[in-house]
Amino acid sequence: MRKITSILLVICFLMVAVSFNVFSKQVEIKIWHMEQPPHRVKVFQNVIDEFNKQNPDIYVKQQVLDWMNAYQKTIAAIQARQAPEILFTLPDFTTVIKQTGVVQPVDDLFNKLDKKYDFIDAAVNPYTYDGHTWAIPTYGMVHMMWYRKDLFEKAGLDPDNPPQTWDELLEAVKKLEENGITGIGVPASHHMYTDQAIYSFMIAGGAHEIFNEDGEIVFNNPKTIKTFKFYNQLVNHSPQDCTGWSWAEPQLAFNNGTIAIAIEKGQFLGPFEEESGVDGSNLGGAPVPYPEDGQRGSIYYPNGMMILTKDKEKLAAVEKFLNYLYEPEINGKWLAMEPGLFLPVTNATLNSESFWSNPIVDKYKDLVKLMIEQSKYGRLFGFNHQTVNQNIGKIAGQHILAQTVQKMVVKGLSPEEAIKWGEEKMKEAIK
Repeated sequence: MRKITSILLVICFLMVAVSFNVFSKQVEIKIWHMEQPPHRVKVFQNVIDEFNKQNPDIYVKQQVLDWMNAYQKTIAAIQARQAPEILFTLPDFTTVIKQTGVVQPVDDLFNKLDKKYDFIDAAVNPYTYDGHTWAIPTYGMVHMMWYRKDLFEKAGLDPDNPPQTWDELLEAVKKLEENGITGIGVPASHHMYTDQAIYSFMIAGGAHEIFNEDGEIVFNNPKTIKTFKFYNQLVNHSPQDCTGWSWAEPQLAFNNGTIAIAIEKGQFLGPFEEESGVDGSNLGGAPVPYPEDGQRGSIYYPNGMMILTKDKEKLAAVEKFLNYLYEPEINGKWLAMEPGLFLPVTNATLNSESFWSNPIVDKYKDLVKLMIEQSKYGRLFGFNHQTVNQNIGKIAGQHILAQTVQKMVVKGLSPEEAIKWGEEKMKEAIK
């Protein structure tokens, strides 16, 4: 009798266990991204934790990479069959990883998300070619000219009338220096930051084309030379250690008052008041200056998520997670990983309370709106034609634009010599 009772209890337990999915297989989704600062990782983890709590049959976990070794680590992981299900990306990075054959077209998933959340065209276009969409856009970034209004005022410059042209920028920099302030800081390092900064000035100077419509490299041209000559002048007015700058150094120099002007993205908003010790009203922002014969513009690029799995269960879990992530109220909170740096890529989030109610975004609302407006004038090298040139990843991955700047600044080549070297290096890279 006791034996029968024990058997019945086991059967009952099994029935209850099955009803509560005790023995069901949990689907694991790995996300690799490159947002290293601890506060960004923490916010993302909060979003992941809440999703995992609501979906016990799915376990999402994040891993952080560094952009400086992301290319090598990702390809090595793919070769070892240890790639993540979701890989954060940039448009040029996608062209490289796509060539491994593991990147899955996301047309169906994108169309579903687009119908619900309405993606901004500028965020989608760099990921759409060869008849497919290859990544889901996550957030946009754009370069601006940031300046210290308090330091402008100290130097006798109008803090409400920042430089709009290259001539005005140089004039302001020199006047700031006359008052004992390093006027500007631009990078001249072998780093992605230098790629982006020089390209913002190339756009402004009308030198944004690296390839022509036929895919031929046209980097060596008079407009590029003019831009590099001007950039070299800015480097000569920058701190000497700018040849080793990554992302952190210009922001530190800006906030401690070492420099009065920087060209960067919107991460300057969050820590400005605390780190500078002055009121937030002293943070000024404006479009990147351009020459008289140039144009308004700067680099704009959407980050995205590639899908690297064909497994149906995992794809279903990925779709469920992304539907959660793009819900406007969740998405707005997620972009608060770095308020101001990460701009919405859907109209749903752009109009959400969760994005605009963030204390930093709310405090600098006019500057955030200016960045969103500047995004309309943004460009990205290799993605300016209707047909995407998929060789751009080989150029961007080696930071050849930054290397060209270094040839000019560190090695002492003339702009003409450096650009000639840069074009040959680009041709060599895409062979």
